[in-house]
Amino acid sequence: MYVIASFEYSAYVELAISELELHKIKREKILAIPLGRKSEKRKIFDSINQSDGISLIDISCILATIFMVLGAIYGFALVWGPIIWALIGLFSGAILGFIIDIIPKKIGKRTKKANGDLKTELVIMIDCDINQVDAVEHTLMSNFAIGIGRFERMKP
Repeated sequence: MYVIASFEYSAYVELAISELELHKIKREKILAIPLGRKSEKRKIFDSINQSDGISLIDISCILATIFMVLGAIYGFALVWGPIIWALIGLFSGAILGFIIDIIPKKIGKRTKKANGDLKTELVIMIDCDINQVDAVEHTLMSNFAIGIGRFERMKP
């Protein structure tokens, strides 16, 4: 039986492995794989084929449309006319929407770095007997595993 657990890399990983060795599980039966971090920066504009779920254009388009319509309506009463005021509303709404979108994302990026958001950075796979599974799972959970899964070996 395989028991697979994910951890945030910390001293608890080493403690869990040491405790598993006390439960008569050999070091050769424990596999720890560190996961690399994605170093690629996010794109501002999404494409049709790939989207990360974060868009900087939605609020910009909505505010640009609203400001453009208001500029066209009130432009009849203003000096430059409805077309110029609609264009002014279009550009000012787009810029305001972009600013509204970008500021919380920049602030959120700073707080995430300061808080160190929780991410799976290490996966441990333990090959153990079926009667050791409960002790292994208890050991992993007591050492702050993020998630635990079981996988039964195929019989030849």
